[in-house]
Amino acid sequence: MTLSKVIQGGMGVAVSDWRLARAVSSLGQLGVVSATGIDTVLVRRLQDGDPEGVVRRAMAAFPFQELVASVLRHYFLPDGRAPGTRYKLAPKPTVAGRRSSLQQALSMLGAYVEVFLAKEGHTGPVGVNLLTKIQLPNLASLYGSMLAGVNYVLMGAGIPREIPGALDRLAQHLTASLKLDVTELQKSPGAASEASTAAATFDFVPADFGGDGLEPLRRPDFLPIVASHSLAGVLKKKANGSIEGFVVEGPTAGGHNAPPRVKSVFDGRGQPVYGERDIVDLDKMRELGLPFWLAGGYGSPEGLEDALAHGAAGIQVGTLFAYCRESGIAAELKERVLVQVASGGVDVRTDPRASPTGFPFKVVSLPGSASHEDVYDARRRVCDLGYLREVYRMEDGSLGYRCAAEPVDVYVGKGGDVADTVGRKCLCNSLMANVGLGQERLGGLTEAPLLTSGDDFASVARLIGPERPSYTAADVVAYLLGDLEA
Repeated sequence: MTLSKVIQGGMGVAVSDWRLARAVSSLGQLGVVSATGIDTVLVRRLQDGDPEGVVRRAMAAFPFQELVASVLRHYFLPDGRAPGTRYKLAPKPTVAGRRSSLQQALSMLGAYVEVFLAKEGHTGPVGVNLLTKIQLPNLASLYGSMLAGVNYVLMGAGIPREIPGALDRLAQHLTASLKLDVTELQKSPGAASEASTAAATFDFVPADFGGDGLEPLRRPDFLPIVASHSLAGVLKKKANGSIEGFVVEGPTAGGHNAPPRVKSVFDGRGQPVYGERDIVDLDKMRELGLPFWLAGGYGSPEGLEDALAHGAAGIQVGTLFAYCRESGIAAELKERVLVQVASGGVDVRTDPRASPTGFPFKVVSLPGSASHEDVYDARRRVCDLGYLREVYRMEDGSLGYRCAAEPVDVYVGKGGDVADTVGRKCLCNSLMANVGLGQERLGGLTEAPLLTSGDDFASVARLIGPERPSYTAADVVAYLLGDLEA
């Protein structure tokens, strides 16, 4: 395994898109695409007309062309959407049924397209990032990525203990299964009956799409993203297949953060407080004998030198790449944030309530975005994408789906606690809006964005100036490696 000193973070929905990953991988570092919500990204790009033809060019190389033809018939609009027209939706992720099969197909195809395009024109490695917490699309996205020749899989926001074994099976085009996290009914005294507590699983069957008979695939290297040395040790010992290294992410990294070890302690801004127990013991990381990369506050030449001095193979960098020209964030949003950076006025808050998952989530304060209460309050709650929905056991033993950011009465009607809905934001729709794929709503409104970022904008400030209002991925790599490789 060739170890890159710099891993480009797998950020959000299509922020780490194929353009960014290809730019970084072309420079000899590890470019990473995000496969979160990739089915919706795919169908919305097609409905916007795929003006450069790149999506359809990648789809033309996909091995299952019957599926490609069906997707194009259903979603592709040669002239794009008419102004004000809503996007046609991809099916929500569910455990079983015809719509589940379509959702899996779109996740597989979307991930294939992203990795295929990221790998074009160079021989560098490409990784794919997924959230363990968003369980249902993951196997399909992994298989699609592997069909395109992905080199690395990175997964955090959970404990991805079963993923190594799934990669082994998918490489042979065999059925892969994962245990499903299900919220069980609380036992109530005197209840006439109780729901079944049998463990739920879900499968992905490559043969259903035409995978049987194909030559075996290269099994990508697996790098779980962890927030503690103890979790890294558990994964190395108990994962059902090989792990090739770790990304160790601290609480200053953008997006979802692991909750602090000490619960219910907040600072004056309502942010969770991280302490000594949340600091990773790097001596113990070295003892595991696997390469690791440090993330969260290491995005500078000094940070890279420090990481290497502590035995790391390098660093994972998010924020610097998120605001470069090649990233998927809409240009107008990037420009507004960079203007704030230049003036020293960017405010990033770790919000313990924003994410329906319950994980702390970092939010950039930006007027007109869902970070501001007036925008949040004006939005009519709707859950039409459903990636962050919780799977729960209903009274009859079957599975249901609910999200703390959906309409309050709907959530409570499904047995949810009304207290869990307070302050919850629809990350699914907001993150699509971040990359110019926001849904149209009634009254001519479009979903508002909600930007995330790591805490440290100091390095971004070093790359811009009065004569240089923006920068490229190549500028980031040169900045990070310049002092080391001069």
